Amino acid sequence: MLLLLLPTNIQLLPSQLRCRWAPMTGPERSKLRSKSNSGENLSQAKLKIRATKSKSKSKSKSKVPLSPEHPISNISEIDQQNLVILGPDFCSVDALDLAPLLLGKYLRRDDVILQITEVEAYRPNDSACHGRFGNTARTAPVFGPCGHAYVYLCYGLHMMLNIVADKEGVGAAVLIRSCAPISGLTTIQQRRGQITNKPVLLAGPGKVGQALGLSTEWSNHPLYVPGGLELLDGPKPEKILVGPRVGINYALPEHVNALWRFAVAGSPWISAPKNTLRFP
Repeated sequence: MLLLLLPTNIQLLPSQLRCRWAPMTGPERSKLRSKSNSGENLSQAKLKIRATKSKSKSKSKSKVPLSPEHPISNISEIDQQNLVILGPDFCSVDALDLAPLLLGKYLRRDDVILQITEVEAYRPNDSACHGRFGNTARTAPVFGPCGHAYVYLCYGLHMMLNIVADKEGVGAAVLIRSCAPISGLTTIQQRRGQITNKPVLLAGPGKVGQALGLSTEWSNHPLYVPGGLELLDGPKPEKILVGPRVGINYALPEHVNALWRFAVAGSPWISAPKNTLRFP
């Protein structure tokens, strides 16, 4: 029985082999080669695209040197030689009026220039203002001439820079809450002990004081005298945000809820919380 079955199977195999392995003509070979080459080219093209994407990703992840020679992209360059120091008359207004006027202005000390992006107003008869303690050795500068600095130590850690407002003896000032770096980035990073160009570098009043290298000895310093710490004119922001001040829960409800905090709209250089800020 096996001998009878074998020829039948053998007869089927040659036809199958002839169908699958029949010799190819010249045109058929050329066509097959062109398909093979196009497939290889497609594979090579895919590999090149992947390699390009990989290189672009590696470049985007690479760190740009943080130095004054590589300014932060969202901060426009300014001509330092044309900066004008603001006179004391600029600050001789109510703190609530002065606060929004300070947005966009510059602070300069040595090679460091900061642009003011966020402030808070503190007024007379304000239960959150240091003037509520009266004229003491610590608070004397806030009752002094307008246009002077009032620097105090907060929580034994942070140097808080304020600009004295209104008339002498009133007891009003504007706290500088946040700034954007314009010049002297290396010095700012060294003083802050933080190598970054992100808003965390200057988003907060204590960070501003540290970046400027301030101490309480700068309190009562005139900001309109060349040299030292200066207040300089700068562009007015297109839009501003307003909100309640930060960290004054000890004050009366009407002062806690007062919209006396001001910030440059659209700027990333603003301290937390940001969700309490809105357009006027």
